[in-house]
Amino acid sequence: MEQPQGALRKELGTKEVFAISAGAMISSGLFVLPAVAFGISGPAVVVAYLLASLAVIPAMLSKAELATAMPRSGGVYFFIARSFGVLFGLFTGFASWFSLSLKSAFALLGIGIFLSPLVPQLGADTVKIIAVGFTVLFTILNLVSVKGTGRLQFFLVMALLAALVFFVVTAIGRVNVDHFSELAPSGWFPVLAATGLIFISFGGLTKIASVSEEVRDPGKSIPRGMFGAFAVVSVLYVVIVAILVGLLPGPVFAETLTPLSSAAEMVTGRAGFIILAVAAMLAFITTANAGILAASRDPLAMARDGLIPRGIARVSHKFNTPVTAVLLTSAFMIACIVFLSLEDLVKVASTMKLLMFTFVNFAVIFMRESGVVSYKPLFKSPLYPYLQIIGIVAYIGLIAMMGALPLILTGAFFALSALWYLVYARKAGKTESAFFRMVGKLTNREIVQDESALEGELLSIMRERDEVVEDRFDAIIRNSAVIDLDRTMGRDEFFGIVSEVIAERWKIPAEQVVSKLVEREGQASTLIYPGVAVPHAIPHIIIPGEHTFDIVLVRNKFGIIWNDEGDVVYTAFCLVGTKDERNFHLKALMSIAQILQDPEFHRQWMKARSLSELRSVMLVAERKRE
Repeated sequence: MEQPQGALRKELGTKEVFAISAGAMISSGLFVLPAVAFGISGPAVVVAYLLASLAVIPAMLSKAELATAMPRSGGVYFFIARSFGVLFGLFTGFASWFSLSLKSAFALLGIGIFLSPLVPQLGADTVKIIAVGFTVLFTILNLVSVKGTGRLQFFLVMALLAALVFFVVTAIGRVNVDHFSELAPSGWFPVLAATGLIFISFGGLTKIASVSEEVRDPGKSIPRGMFGAFAVVSVLYVVIVAILVGLLPGPVFAETLTPLSSAAEMVTGRAGFIILAVAAMLAFITTANAGILAASRDPLAMARDGLIPRGIARVSHKFNTPVTAVLLTSAFMIACIVFLSLEDLVKVASTMKLLMFTFVNFAVIFMRESGVVSYKPLFKSPLYPYLQIIGIVAYIGLIAMMGALPLILTGAFFALSALWYLVYARKAGKTESAFFRMVGKLTNREIVQDESALEGELLSIMRERDEVVEDRFDAIIRNSAVIDLDRTMGRDEFFGIVSEVIAERWKIPAEQVVSKLVEREGQASTLIYPGVAVPHAIPHIIIPGEHTFDIVLVRNKFGIIWNDEGDVVYTAFCLVGTKDERNFHLKALMSIAQILQDPEFHRQWMKARSLSELRSVMLVAERKRE
């Protein structure tokens, strides 16, 4: 399928999705935080890591569903803007970009923790220069090739995983189970506090949603890569932390900044220390690389929507990469590395990440309950909506444990986003959202627009995702007349209503159309197909002229009494064509038959709340195209 101008290339497959997700997860959460978490919870830190891995599941499944339904750059920004509305989308876009950029900068500075023991003469300024150098290197790679970025990420992650497996294999036999004799010496509440500290380390798992537009076959690649990364990294987290508890004496574990390297040195000497120090640096590098890739897609997506200057959405004609967004993100990261103390800011970024996870779970609920016909994820989150509700409650609880300062700064960040919206973005923002539609549905108010921008946008995304090329039948349906009748009626009254519509569209007398419908019915009664739940009819007539074909779509929830036998029809497809269109007439009948076999069609057809939704039901139904 030919790429539209300004589009990004779909160059990432399952292995790249796996590498981006896994690489974004394995950094300080495994190489630094175990010691901090052990100081809080004791040996039960293993339980804290297990709980943190379980806590990320609602966000992971929700993001996988949204990303397969709406594979668009910006990920969480795009999901929230289309489900909550522009203001919340704007805040989420800024927050996602800010938090990802900060954490990527922090990861690059983290290299110094493991580089300093290997090269003691390095000072703090040298570490910053090295971090800036890596930022520039990854910037160039991101500007030149997303495919190259993904491949490098894959090789780096494979090397990292090999080093971790080496540690597990060599160290597991040295575990002292006596270290677990008093699992939670300070009780279980500190274990929950440690879980909150650790949880954000799993947040990188869902970064892939930001680049979902560049993933080949997102319906398969995103769930497989994301779930594979979750399984592998979660097992490694729990197993490695358990080994650390069993190897390191408690006071040593709580004080060291490099627990894995220290444990490896106990097992295999200096060589083990060096291998794990190099692995740690690889982990921080992969986190930063994935961070630049993902973070740059947030300003790209916001610029496409006109919420920030549109020039930021510029895509390189040569490389099909978002050059301005990448440069902006990298410049911000370099500024953070050179000028800022990142520790406190990372806490704010973590709070924002939890808030975004909360929004993502709400987004799935809003999208599903809004009844948007063209919201058709290729992966659906199981246990809906219970899993989403559990996630929302869990994430709000973790946010409450982050302390007052991050919450205050996050509130200030939202206020600044609201100010930007009022001053700049409101005039360009979309007004429709899934939440707006859901409220209308729940209150039974007729606030759903007939021409739905959201419906049309998601339909376009779905077709691009599935590489659907519109055929003539699609074009006819897209421009067809749609009638939604509001009372029970007989066939003759129905013919009169349809005739008025056809007469107006084709400038022929309504009486002539009625006569043709009645005459056709007299020659051969229109076939009535019981279907699954919506009995339907397909009356058709021939009109004068050439190269003309039309379809009028009709729904009557109250039923059309079709004949003396009492057959009742709820759906009708009125076919109008000239004699030279007989071949296409048969093709149209075949397309309608395939649509009626789609098990989702009948449910969506009867639930549609506007004429545009009825048309969309026809367009999204499964069928073969020419």
